[in-house]
Amino acid sequence: MRFSPRRSARFVALSLFIVLCSFSLAFAGHGETNAQKKGILLVAFGTSIKEAQKSFDNMEKQVKKACPGIPVRWAFTSNIIRHKLDKQGQHTSSVPSALAGMLDEGFTDIAVQSLHTIPGEEFHLKVLDVVNRFRGGHGGFNSIVIGQPMMATPHDVEAVVDAIQTVIPKQRKADEAVVLMGHGTHHPGNIYYPGLQWYLSQKDANIIVGTVEGTPSLDYVVSELKKRGTKTVWLMPLMSVAGDHARNDMAGAEDDSWKSVLEANGIKVNAILKGTAEYDAFAALWVKHVKAAVAALN
Repeated sequence: MRFSPRRSARFVALSLFIVLCSFSLAFAGHGETNAQKKGILLVAFGTSIKEAQKSFDNMEKQVKKACPGIPVRWAFTSNIIRHKLDKQGQHTSSVPSALAGMLDEGFTDIAVQSLHTIPGEEFHLKVLDVVNRFRGGHGGFNSIVIGQPMMATPHDVEAVVDAIQTVIPKQRKADEAVVLMGHGTHHPGNIYYPGLQWYLSQKDANIIVGTVEGTPSLDYVVSELKKRGTKTVWLMPLMSVAGDHARNDMAGAEDDSWKSVLEANGIKVNAILKGTAEYDAFAALWVKHVKAAVAALN
């Protein structure tokens, strides 16, 4: 087939037009920038107990008050809790699914706030490690920052001591002990509990910290109370929610609950079923970490 000069010129012009259009589209795509959309993801172990939900309701209220205009989402790290809630018709997300959902919603920058008490195994494996997979260009977000658990520095521990002193029942007498039940862990992060005990002993020798799974143990708590001849104890959970541990391990009717063990040792027990996140004094400690995480976003 022979091309005439005129036809050849038209062919070249058309080819140049197509190439130029292709370059224009390519550069236009690279020049586009999505509008920044910040979000906050609150991460807790979770609870299936309706009454304990008050802690999370208060936490969300305080976070929204401190960070107006920034949407808040939730994730629970406990598979068991999520499955229980699913059976009750309440859908909850794990950290990875919550982050993926926020990506689909168009969020570009995320502050992930842990509502754990210490940086233990649950925090490292189900928050820190998971969030790290979403970092960088491959993760889809412009920036993602983790807010630390309630106790992450010596200053945090001192702040917790101050918060504890504000929530102790006013009717408690000087010779009555306050026993705080933390979760505990075999992870090195457990060191915050004995650290907290040391700081507390400088302010009030009759406040004792124990844990369900770590140290100090219930045996330590009982031995300390016996040494002091304590007759009455105020038993309080050192956990964000007064969930299963607080209602069963701490204040349950079973023989091995903390309440039953203390009563078996001749000690009167006043159990308070209120998670730390229900108190504004404790919520403020997490909110401080949230604000720091939001401020660190790009």
